[in-house]
Amino acid sequence: MRRALGLLLILSTVACSGKKRASDPPGTPPPPPPGVGTAASLGAGDGEAVELTPDQLREAALAAAFVRRFERDHLRRRVLDDAISAEAFTAYLDRLDPEKMFLLASDREALAADAKRIDDAIHAGDLSLAHAAAARYRERVAVVEKMVAELLAGPIDHDDAEAVELDDKKLAAAQTDAELRERWRQRLELELLDRTAAPLKPAKGAPPLAPLPEREAKAVAAMATAYAGRFARLKTARPIDESADLLNAVASVYDPHTEYLPPSDKANFDIAMTGSLEGIGAVLREKDHYVEVAELVAGGAAWRQGQLAAGDLILAVTPDGRDTVDIADMNIDDVVKMIRGPKDTKVTLKVKKESGADETIAITRDVVVIEAAYARGAVLGGKGLPKLGYVYLPGFYGGQGRDAAADVRDLLVRLQAKDVAGVILDLRGNGGGLLDDAVELTGLFVDQGPVVQVADGAGDREVLTDDAPGTVFDRPVVVLVDRFSASASEIVAGALQDYRRAVIVGTSPTHGKGTVQSLVNLDRDAGGRLQLGSLKLTIQQFYRINGASTQLDGVSPDIALPDPTAYIDTREGSLPHAIAASKIDPAPHDDWAARWELAALRKASASRVAKQPLFAKIDASVALLKARRAETQVPLARAAWEARRAKQVAAAEAVELDFTKIPASLKVELLDPPPAPAPGARVDDRMAKWGDGLARDPWLAETARVLADMTRP
Repeated sequence: MRRALGLLLILSTVACSGKKRASDPPGTPPPPPPGVGTAASLGAGDGEAVELTPDQLREAALAAAFVRRFERDHLRRRVLDDAISAEAFTAYLDRLDPEKMFLLASDREALAADAKRIDDAIHAGDLSLAHAAAARYRERVAVVEKMVAELLAGPIDHDDAEAVELDDKKLAAAQTDAELRERWRQRLELELLDRTAAPLKPAKGAPPLAPLPEREAKAVAAMATAYAGRFARLKTARPIDESADLLNAVASVYDPHTEYLPPSDKANFDIAMTGSLEGIGAVLREKDHYVEVAELVAGGAAWRQGQLAAGDLILAVTPDGRDTVDIADMNIDDVVKMIRGPKDTKVTLKVKKESGADETIAITRDVVVIEAAYARGAVLGGKGLPKLGYVYLPGFYGGQGRDAAADVRDLLVRLQAKDVAGVILDLRGNGGGLLDDAVELTGLFVDQGPVVQVADGAGDREVLTDDAPGTVFDRPVVVLVDRFSASASEIVAGALQDYRRAVIVGTSPTHGKGTVQSLVNLDRDAGGRLQLGSLKLTIQQFYRINGASTQLDGVSPDIALPDPTAYIDTREGSLPHAIAASKIDPAPHDDWAARWELAALRKASASRVAKQPLFAKIDASVALLKARRAETQVPLARAAWEARRAKQVAAAEAVELDFTKIPASLKVELLDPPPAPAPGARVDDRMAKWGDGLARDPWLAETARVLADMTRP
């Protein structure tokens, strides 16, 4: 079984349990609950048996597998009890109504009656609590829908000297419908101000702006359509999603990275881990009552076919050999499921073009390779620089005939053939992925030895080693990280730092996710007779070979660069229920015979950074953004709102970090430049744009100069 260390921010979004058996080894699938696949029933409490519906049968099996796995295999080894139930209830309300824009205080109090029953219900195989809460929520959506329609139909003025509070943590639940209506009135007024604002600096040659009353009328009509679509979808949630919300509220109390994945979410997880899928190659998003094409994957089936375009609204879908389905107000996951399909099959879409015309487009599905998910390389140069290698790795992926370690190996071999003096391994934004690939990738730079240690909730410790003799790349290495480098990327950075094999350069300590997740197929727990989905379960904590954990602390850079994102707290320690850091004994290892002096590298870098005008703006920019985030109240009087907006724009322009205006300081030779397009074909300029971005990246430029210093005798 390959272990996943988690891909951050890739997915957003159970119940008769057998008793925990301490004798069962981790990974042992539990037997199916009694009656699964037969005429199962639950006791009604009065001695009578109640026949289960197919949905109840599936949920009973789901609950059994869910609770058993948590209590037996989770790192924390916590029994699901009243204490966890109470915490899960709070998390559940945050999922159900995070901005406090639907449920009244009385609704929350009524739901709170079941706050300590969640554990009992899941142990009993009963997820009706989730469905009852969802039903109440849908009732409240219907009430709010009527409120919003009435508010948008009436006059909206911006004359009152009032302000709207945007921080939901500062808001209590509304006590009455009247109070809730007032909260929506304020939010709608603010949205209307945003939609009708005149440009502060009109573009040269732009047509005259329409009068304000005309702009407001058009904006109100658009808002009415958008909210009607939104409310329709909120009222048609699928039972599986209702169950998932409750189960994931429970999971979040154990730790931030454990989650239940319904079958559709498991498919999305697989795509993220492999970087490929079979479909048409389009990124979709909800818009009004329909689904909009946000972008096309260059080189994908839809891109090659040439008729579908970004901005098209999908009105209906005809899967190959089946009836046409009108998708108005349909859940986007269900739409995606219909559009995806095996290679060489056909799907037909009815779309509304931005021109207003309706078109019917038939597309033959194909394997869609998401190239942005894979490793890429380049040769860097510039004034005063030797020839340097560059490898960008966005994540640790595997499957579909490709894996991260093998791709990086290939890039390193090609870079070494070009006689680069050293290489930059860019792990910025890398949220993690497969543990095995992290170990294998580390072994490309060091000879045989330990890479990472893991320990489970029982205290059992395992040292994962690179067993391949020799190295693929033996020249100087810099690893470039930021606060979004997490999990598997932290293993690589930490190991190369502990071996003194590489210098770590970054804008911040890495994310601080030091836990290992295992993807558990719950279908097997039910004997393969039901589609239950999967459980991404935290089973171990990993430790550096020096014995320290990256949990919470992350990997601190050897050379720190100014951080343009320092105004936000997005590291592991900011997440609720994050697992605590700990230490174990180090694993013996031999240090690399480093030829560079770290203190000298730091001094030279600090001198260059102090002279870089863009870097000098970062502290001012961070301070401005911190202050702006603290301003959670926005005036609704148009004059006051316009004055606030003008002030904010002027302040932002004074410390603007416009990377498009930064002159290129690096010469970039892509290892895989885009091929010349065939006559009449659309140009795929993704790689060219990426290379241009590298040439203008001041953090990469400084990292290249650090690497250049390391290569000098």
